[in-house]
Amino acid sequence: MTTEVVAQNGKPRAVKAAADDLVEVRMTVNGTPAVLSLPARVTLADALRDHLGLTGTHVGCEHGVCGMCTVLVDGEAARACLLFAVQLDGAEIVTVEGLGRPDDLHPLQEAFGRNHALQCGFCTPGFLMSSYDLLSNQPEVTEEELPEQLSGVICRCTGYRNILTAVKETQEAHPDGIPAPGNCAHRALVGRATGQAGGSTDGREAAEVTEDTRRIDIVLPDGDPTIAVDIRTEIGVSVDAVWRVFDDVALLARCLPGAELTEDLGEDHYAGRARVSVGPIKLAFKGVAHVVEHDRAGQRLRVLAQGQDTGGAQTQADIVLRTEATATGTAMRAEAKVYLTGRIAQFGRALAGDVSRRMFEQFADALREAATSGQAPSGPVKAPSALKLLFVPLIDRIRAVLRRKSR
Repeated sequence: MTTEVVAQNGKPRAVKAAADDLVEVRMTVNGTPAVLSLPARVTLADALRDHLGLTGTHVGCEHGVCGMCTVLVDGEAARACLLFAVQLDGAEIVTVEGLGRPDDLHPLQEAFGRNHALQCGFCTPGFLMSSYDLLSNQPEVTEEELPEQLSGVICRCTGYRNILTAVKETQEAHPDGIPAPGNCAHRALVGRATGQAGGSTDGREAAEVTEDTRRIDIVLPDGDPTIAVDIRTEIGVSVDAVWRVFDDVALLARCLPGAELTEDLGEDHYAGRARVSVGPIKLAFKGVAHVVEHDRAGQRLRVLAQGQDTGGAQTQADIVLRTEATATGTAMRAEAKVYLTGRIAQFGRALAGDVSRRMFEQFADALREAATSGQAPSGPVKAPSALKLLFVPLIDRIRAVLRRKSR
C-alpha cells in the first residue's frame, strides 16, 4: 500500500510513501519550528498531541463533526483530525496553547472564564479556536448570527448561552479587531507517550521530533520547577583538581550517571544522550546543553540543558555548581531547577528528588575519581537502580529517626 504525499500548497513533496515509511515534515507550531519524521497516515491531531505534546487539541468524533480538534492552519480554522500531518509541510499551525499563557490569557480565554462558558472543558479548545477564527475573519458578525456561525463545535454541557455571551463580550471589547494569539514563541516541543501497543519507541511508529535544536537558546518554562535540588557534599581533592575536570567538558560528561557527550556544537553548546531506568520505566534522552557560565575564579559553573525521548518524556534543567576550598579538600554545592513532562513527570516529587540526590552522589564519586587520576572513571557511571532508589532513602530516614531518638 502506498500513499501520495501532497503539501498544503498543492505541490507534491514526495511522490509516494509506503504505509510505514517515515516522512519528514517541517512546520511552525505556535511560533516554534518543528521537524517531524512520522508515517504518512498520522493525522495532524495525533502529531500535535502524541509527537509534540500539545494535548490542548482534543479529539472527539475523528470525523470532523464535533469540532473539538479545531486549530488554525495558515490563519484559517481547520479540523486537525481530517488533515494528515504530511500535507502541512511548511504550514504555520496555532493551537489553543498558542492563544495565551496562564499568566497572560487571551481576551477570549478571559471572557470564557468570566462568563462560566465551560463545564467539563472538553469542547473549550475547539470553541476558543473557532471563536478566534470567526472574530478575526468576520468582526462584524451579529449577535443573531453567532449561534449558526459557532455551530461547528458541539457542547454537551453548557447549553451554549454562556459561550455565545463570552464571544459577544470579546467582540464588543475589541471593536478594532481581536488581539493576535499571545503565546507564539520559540520553545521546546516534545512528544508524550507514543500510544502504540506495547509502548513501542523503536522509531517506526514514534515520530522523531527535532526542532533544529543545534545551538539554540534554551528557554526554561515559566513558573515553579517540578523539583528543586540543593545538595552539598565533600570531595577529598583540591579545588584546582576539581576545576581541571570542569575545564574538560568531555571528561566532566563522563562523570554524569548514564550520560554521554556525542558532539561539540561550538560556542559552549554540546549534544548528548542519557539513559534513565526506574523499575519498568526506561528512558533514553537526546538533547543539548549550554554552558552559560564558567567562572573558575568565582568557582561557579552554570549549565542549561534540555532533552527529550521518543516516548514523550522531556526534561529541562538549570544547574549551578559551586566549589569552595575546605581543610579536607573541596565542598561542592549543586543547585538545580528541573522541569519534567511526560512519563518521567509521573514520578512523585519525593521520588524525583531521591533520583536527583542519588545521581548527584554518583556524580560526586565519579568526579573525585576523575580529579584524582586525571582520567575518566574506570567504568561507565550508571544511573541509580530502582532497588537502590527504593531502599536507600528508606534506610536514610530510619537512620534519621534513630538519631533523633538517641539525643
